[in-house]
Amino acid sequence: MTLSMLNQEPRVITVGAALLDEALDRQAVPRRPVDWRPPLPGTSEALAKVLADPRREEANRTAVGRMLSARPQLVGVRPAREVLGLEPGTFFHAGPPITWERASGPMRGALIGAMLFEGLAATPEEAEAALASGKGITLDSCHHHRAVGPMAGVVSPSMWMFEVVDAEHGGTAYCSLNEGLGKVLRYGAYGPEVIERLRWMGEVLGPVLQAALQKTGPIDLKTLIAQALQMGDELHNRNRAATSLLLRELAPAIVDAAPERAAEVLRFINGNDHFFLNPGMAAAKVSADAARNVPGSSLVVAMARNGTDFGIQVSGLGDRWFTGPAGIPDGLYLGAYGPDDANPDIGDSAITETVGLGGFAMAAAPAIVRFVGGEVKDAFAATTSMYEITLAEHPAYQIPGFGFRGTPVGIDVALVARTGLLPVINTGIAGRVAGTGQVGAGLVRPPVEPFVAALHALTEV
Repeated sequence: MTLSMLNQEPRVITVGAALLDEALDRQAVPRRPVDWRPPLPGTSEALAKVLADPRREEANRTAVGRMLSARPQLVGVRPAREVLGLEPGTFFHAGPPITWERASGPMRGALIGAMLFEGLAATPEEAEAALASGKGITLDSCHHHRAVGPMAGVVSPSMWMFEVVDAEHGGTAYCSLNEGLGKVLRYGAYGPEVIERLRWMGEVLGPVLQAALQKTGPIDLKTLIAQALQMGDELHNRNRAATSLLLRELAPAIVDAAPERAAEVLRFINGNDHFFLNPGMAAAKVSADAARNVPGSSLVVAMARNGTDFGIQVSGLGDRWFTGPAGIPDGLYLGAYGPDDANPDIGDSAITETVGLGGFAMAAAPAIVRFVGGEVKDAFAATTSMYEITLAEHPAYQIPGFGFRGTPVGIDVALVARTGLLPVINTGIAGRVAGTGQVGAGLVRPPVEPFVAALHALTEV
């Protein structure tokens, strides 16, 4: 489209295909490219209503302000039965609520493993039969109980939990301890080695960490995360720097609190680069929870997957879930595994992207592309695009490669609908068959359905 403006030479505004840009460049025609995308299909009327809501601007400012000002601190490690009130036969899981009938392979595998770990079944077959019958079994979402869990995210009464408090707003959040990679419960594995490791974590790792934190006092996770970002982590699929920083804080206290167990505990943490993922998730959860329940706000406060559904929750819409089908991640696979072996996306760990970390901070962690696929330029492009659908830049979580610009934070349902851009999420890939474990890692985008449904719901409140 050619525009003739008073006292200016004609210029061309180009939108869409680059072929027109290139043709005009060859002709030396002045042009201005515009990066415009149509809104998500079926959202135009709802989008207009939401954008016109007089509450929205101030509500979003309040909600994202609470998210940014949260001060997550690691204060303890305690059993789930103690902090979450879990009873035998009750299990929490990642993502929106789901039944055994709709559960994916890794979710079923993790629940079978939890049954074996709790002594509620003697064999996998017996555990599966009990879970299928539903008698004496209760399943619920971790998010309903101020908790989050990576991958299948299954939590049972005997598991130990990181306890993180928000020193600014007073909230609390919990996450289980990280088992490491490979054949682990959270990826749906339940072999003898998995159960043995969980028992060691309950008998040794949890109590030792609890004793150590009693000596250290609260550990400032917000500051630690900020440091880790500047050391090359993005705090979802890469936690090497954050784990090292946390180990540095804990190591002397571990030695003082449990000298006879210190070597094995330190060896376990040191050999698990993802150890920080779990307290980091609890830090993200307590920060996002601070932004909940602001009337009129279109801010996303949770993104979560159960291996079947992808769901979001929105500040101004209470605890309602808006869901769509979870997609298969695009990434790198271990050994002989390939896309046919992959389960749809699973886990609560997208809570990191919800607060401006993970895929939203990929530009801070160019080495992440070696783990999830792609090139360094893709990491920079992913972070750059997320500024278009977020409400703020995090003042503490900064990206050195962007001149210490804050990470994009505060996903706005309205901006997602208006731009057609969906959040980018880093993720592990679980095998679709129960008992397989991890088969790879990569990137995934949510389905559009949750954002469209949430946008329409905002027009009704």
